[in-house]
Amino acid sequence: METATELQALMSIEAVQKALNRSRASVYRYANTDPNHLNPPYNPQKLNPELRINKDDPLLFHPHEVARFAKDVLGIKQVTIEVQQPLDTVTQDLLRSILSELQTIHQLLKSRP
Repeated sequence: METATELQALMSIEAVQKALNRSRASVYRYANTDPNHLNPPYNPQKLNPELRINKDDPLLFHPHEVARFAKDVLGIKQVTIEVQQPLDTVTQDLLRSILSELQTIHQLLKSRP
């Protein structure tokens, strides 16, 4: 199972679209997906997403795969993929606070006889 840090390092469709300077539709056309198979076999002529557990999981791409695809398939000579940590939102801060409080309650309940 992937950690939160590893998941944050993966690129969404929007990030790939921006990195490759292509439309969202083209990124979906480039992606190695198949409606009949959740995780089709590796295809060197396609942009291969990370493995998914559920068909409703979003497509996520490793930065190295995006760079490989840009160089090998699209013929882009200079490829720079920069992955930035997403900015914290109010929702993320609130969820972090709720998680912290739940963990405290859990510890208190565990310590009771």
